[in-house]
Amino acid sequence: MSRDCYRYFSGLALVAALMLGAAAPASPPDTVPVAAQAACVTDPATPKRQFRGMWIASVANIDWPSRTGLTAAAQQAEYRGWLDLAKQRRMNGVVVQIRPAADAFWPSTYEPWSQWLTGTQGGNPGYDPMAFMVAEAHARNLEFHAWFNPYRVATHTDLTKLAASHPARKNPGWAVAYNGQLYYNPGIPAVRAFVQTAMMDAVNRYDIDAVHWDDYFYPYPGSGGGFPDQTTYAQYGAGFSTITDWRRNNVNLLVQEMSAKIRAAKPWVKLGVSPFGIWRNAGTDPLGSRTTGLQSYDAIYADTRRWVKQGWIDYIAPQIYWQIGHPAADYAELVRWWSETVTGTTVQLLVGQATYRAGASGQDAAWQDPAELTDHLTLNRAYPRILGDIHFSAKDVRADRIGAVSRVTTDHYRRPALAPAGVGGAAPAAPNLTSAVRGSGGVTVNWQRGAAGSTASYAVYRLPGDGSVDPCDLADASNLLGTVRASGSTGTFTDATAAAGSTYRYLVTALDRLHHESPASNARVVTGTGGTFSVIVDNTTTGGFTAAATWGTSSYLTARYGTNYRFAEPQAVSDPAWFSATLPAAGSYRVEVWYPADPGYNSATPHLVATANGTVTVSVDQRSGGGQWRVLGTYDFAAGTRQVVGVSRWTSTQGYVVADAVRITRL
Repeated sequence: MSRDCYRYFSGLALVAALMLGAAAPASPPDTVPVAAQAACVTDPATPKRQFRGMWIASVANIDWPSRTGLTAAAQQAEYRGWLDLAKQRRMNGVVVQIRPAADAFWPSTYEPWSQWLTGTQGGNPGYDPMAFMVAEAHARNLEFHAWFNPYRVATHTDLTKLAASHPARKNPGWAVAYNGQLYYNPGIPAVRAFVQTAMMDAVNRYDIDAVHWDDYFYPYPGSGGGFPDQTTYAQYGAGFSTITDWRRNNVNLLVQEMSAKIRAAKPWVKLGVSPFGIWRNAGTDPLGSRTTGLQSYDAIYADTRRWVKQGWIDYIAPQIYWQIGHPAADYAELVRWWSETVTGTTVQLLVGQATYRAGASGQDAAWQDPAELTDHLTLNRAYPRILGDIHFSAKDVRADRIGAVSRVTTDHYRRPALAPAGVGGAAPAAPNLTSAVRGSGGVTVNWQRGAAGSTASYAVYRLPGDGSVDPCDLADASNLLGTVRASGSTGTFTDATAAAGSTYRYLVTALDRLHHESPASNARVVTGTGGTFSVIVDNTTTGGFTAAATWGTSSYLTARYGTNYRFAEPQAVSDPAWFSATLPAAGSYRVEVWYPADPGYNSATPHLVATANGTVTVSVDQRSGGGQWRVLGTYDFAAGTRQVVGVSRWTSTQGYVVADAVRITRL
């Protein structure tokens, strides 16, 4: 597929597979089962479950702290700023580097303070950064993934430059100089045991959500020959016919043993790995990807596919740092391969995104296109096993060169999202919503913790209008206001975006540490002064619908809205039928469509939503799910009369495209 063709179809046909399903029956407001949401049709652009994170790198002061020598207060202010940025971009997790080079961002009993805090390895920063970082992340209900580098000792080769207390100085035989850096030797069993103990110190002492490793196991090949561990192989390599198999086994043991230690100590703490994006090429191994790049299996001895298949890790976030169509490592091919690799396992798949490339000087021309990064996430929707993304790194998220990050936020992070549910654990009991009161700052909602289960956080939902609650109203993030970390037996949330003239229903759910969600609470209705604005525009509404003569009229199917509907053959032309409406005020509106379904209709009918931030395309499978309102999504619109929703003929799939009716509701 050509790149230009991909640009178009990524916004249309790739999303169609996610639009199937039938709405569940309505339930009373006090019994809204989350499980029933599985049958709901949801908006793929507002997924309810999605990990959204960014790496905050400390080595070489890449992100935080911005430089050494900052006061504790200045360091803390900078860190809060990164968390506020994550919340602004509607992320729900941060991956923070807290052991960049056999050192520590906490008062470790095993390794010295990191030099990237004070400028001097072993220098006390005057506070406990780890305790501070975890507490601040959780106060914003962001997951805190503690990022460790298992084997790197220093970015130089001089042992005497290390702190006197450094384990590598006390055990010089553990260290290997290679390619201008110092590493612990992964082949020494005592080293493997020690690095696990050093990392488990943080796991045991702090309330982290995950242990995270990047792609540094054995070092990448350098110009000075192979990694000098032949003597170690001679000592410990019995039973292995090649040194490469022995090296892979050393890394496998690190992963397997660390996984067992974490699960024994804190089963809710995940082990995640973000490896190099290519395991092996298909030209080398038929199980590999259709790529021709460096192979992590062979170059750094990371058998990542095995870790997934064995279930030794909880998530994998390959660094797929190439553009769509890259000749050696095509992003589209790699997300396909990784998706197939995790299929049939319990391992969650996230994607490491090269946000640092977007708009950066010296990068390929593809990365100068503001759509490159957002196209990655659009492509991800074609693979349901992809459960989110991590952006490298924080400073590039903040820089937002060429508006690439803003595009991602607009196109994919429109609403908050819950983190994907992990293996194990159980949903807590539903909370009791005690009050919802409108005040000068918005609507304040209060609740009590449920009587059973372990509650770690809450999700707050707002539905327009009053009446009963359909479980499908909670199926995607269209109605999700935000999340709150649990503290004590009660909780509170203020909805500052509530319109004074609108009536709303509020509900709350509880989640355990692994994000299993309870049934919804009872609903509380807050009335508005002028009622909720909602308008239905039919294809027969005077002044509300326009279409060329190429669009036919039919009343054949009884599941239509009103007396008839319009239809047209698909064709690569700009000939949309438009629904227009007068919106009373700028704000957030839910957009729904009605159509009569037929097996012969189009499987990827493009719907154009003309938002205040640009036109968004959503594909709808009109072969099924008709005869009811289907949510396209929640969007920001300006006030006034304008074309709001168009139904386009421009699709490569076969079957009539249908334009029948739309409903627009202010939230």
